[in-house]
Amino acid sequence: MKITVLGSGTSTGVPELRCNCRVCRSKDKHDKRLRASVIVEDNNQSVLIDCGPDFRTQLLNNPILNPTSLIITHTHYDHIGGLDDIRPFTREKAMNIYAEDFAANHIKENYSYMFAEHRYPGIADVVLNVIDTKPFNIGSVLVQPIRLMHHKLPVLGFRIKDFAYLTDLSYISDSEIEKLKGLKVLFLGVIRHRPHISHLHLAKAIEIAQKIGAENTYFTHLCHHIGLHNAINETLPENMQLASDGMTIVI
Repeated sequence: MKITVLGSGTSTGVPELRCNCRVCRSKDKHDKRLRASVIVEDNNQSVLIDCGPDFRTQLLNNPILNPTSLIITHTHYDHIGGLDDIRPFTREKAMNIYAEDFAANHIKENYSYMFAEHRYPGIADVVLNVIDTKPFNIGSVLVQPIRLMHHKLPVLGFRIKDFAYLTDLSYISDSEIEKLKGLKVLFLGVIRHRPHISHLHLAKAIEIAQKIGAENTYFTHLCHHIGLHNAINETLPENMQLASDGMTIVI
């Protein structure tokens, strides 16, 4: 299994517009963060998790990637704003999109032209599959949804074999943590050092990561307030680090 980080930034990305802080001014490529998304390649499947407004740029930066399916964690714009750009990947075959019911309805409302009875030529060819918290298969790849809370909004994380991707959360129950035991790689959403109403802050994320006990944890969905990439990595536990755009991990 191979995981490629397309983006590791929060909804505003890094650098943030109109900001002149030292992180936004940094020349280090690790401090440049597009909106959060990953691609998981396994068993002839290339599963894209979320498709934000930077998707086109992300695939231009990673031209060898060819997503064959898409899983949606939730429908905030920074996670679905690039859906129209999947068109080139649906010319030969429709792409399956997996989302829970209210998220699927949101997608159908906001991208209604994709689901019209008479679609004009060139529109992305997609099949929208409604999922819940029960495991489901993408080809031979088994996906276990993980229920998370993003303040009051229910969202999903996903476990695929020994990898899990949990972004945009402020709470996870002990029963869901049990579903994550035995991981080799965990991606966990963090926004900054100070507490936040709908995201984990760094100290809380470290606490949750220690409960989950993955061999290696990568923090993602980071804003500029997290600090400089290399400086923060020096302060983290040995098996934890900040994710960065373009990094690849092989399990």
